[in-house]
Amino acid sequence: MNIKDKLTQILGLNKTILALSFARMADAMGNSILFILIPLYVAKLPKEHIHLAVPVLVGILIATYGLVNSFSQPLMGALSDKLNKRKALIIAGLVLIGIGTLCFTFASNFTELLIFRTMQGVGVALTIPASLSIITAVSKQETRGGSMGVYSTARMVGFAIGPLIGGYLQTHYSFNSAFYTGAGLIFLSMIMVIIWVKEVKIEDTSAKKKFAIFDLSLYNTGILTAALSTFAMACCFSMVTSLENNFNSRLGMTALGFGFAFSMVMVGRLIFQIPLGHLSDRIGRKPFIFWGLLLIAIATILLGEVTSMFQLVMLRLLQGIAAASVAAPAFALAADLSQKGSEGRQMSVITVGFTLGIALGPLLSGLLVGYYFELPFVVIGLATAASAFVIKRYMPETVKKKATVA
Repeated sequence: MNIKDKLTQILGLNKTILALSFARMADAMGNSILFILIPLYVAKLPKEHIHLAVPVLVGILIATYGLVNSFSQPLMGALSDKLNKRKALIIAGLVLIGIGTLCFTFASNFTELLIFRTMQGVGVALTIPASLSIITAVSKQETRGGSMGVYSTARMVGFAIGPLIGGYLQTHYSFNSAFYTGAGLIFLSMIMVIIWVKEVKIEDTSAKKKFAIFDLSLYNTGILTAALSTFAMACCFSMVTSLENNFNSRLGMTALGFGFAFSMVMVGRLIFQIPLGHLSDRIGRKPFIFWGLLLIAIATILLGEVTSMFQLVMLRLLQGIAAASVAAPAFALAADLSQKGSEGRQMSVITVGFTLGIALGPLLSGLLVGYYFELPFVVIGLATAASAFVIKRYMPETVKKKATVA
């Protein structure tokens, strides 16, 4: 067996998964450039008649994007199942994201930023369920954890590099230079999809059943608990976004320094995502999800006690390792449980959990930090620990351990 075949066997790689992974990496780089720029940009722009603290405004802006994304995804997932044209939806979504990013250069007030973030939220909602539907269709259960690990890792590479690029461009050049770069990377991602990704037609095994956008029979315990795990995970690592100015003041950092610390979550996922996803194919999905949530809960609580940039960096790295233990196994478990022809609707539930976490984490932390700095970390950390025990109690296991032969 040659190296290519060995990698295919272990990681579940094929041309479609690799193509989508590289495209997602470029898209993530462009999107994540905005992560550390939004708090600084909101503080810079006029607030018109909105008299709220900057952390609250940042939380509202991030939450708007996440909520629009979350509530749109079930509709877009159903659309991908109904039309059976997933590649076209991915391209349309990337166009919207790119235009929304480019429009940041024209924003003159907070209200306009809300409009552009809404456009980006709809664009992401178009791309994610369609992408995961294709990956679910072209992967096999015995290597699906590895496949999801490769896809998630490529995405994390983009998310790790993006904030560094954004921080560097804003510090040394301007906000607009970062926005132009982000938009350019997203349009590059679109070109990759057009050239490399082939349309995948999926036969609907429930063709005799009347099509419904919200079919409650598709949302079993496994799908819902997987969504809970991605929600809790995303809350933990995204909550610091609205607290950038607080951390910079507390620790004496610049946008570049915060961007470096922020990226450590993605570095942790980059290193551990593929091996942990592959191990979940052998050992099982549930143990990785449970222990990953406990670890990220502890790291989140400790983030409220940091007194140096080094501590912030190390705890963000620990969050990244924990997130790697949750993400690929959770997506793989949901894919294991999905039905042919319904992947868009079922997988969208998991991504809704993830994007709701990204939306509500910063919003909640922005509201709670006004009482005292440590409070948001304690509240979100304890809630995540509680969700881990819900997972342990109710989540099914989809991987059957193979008996060893003497």
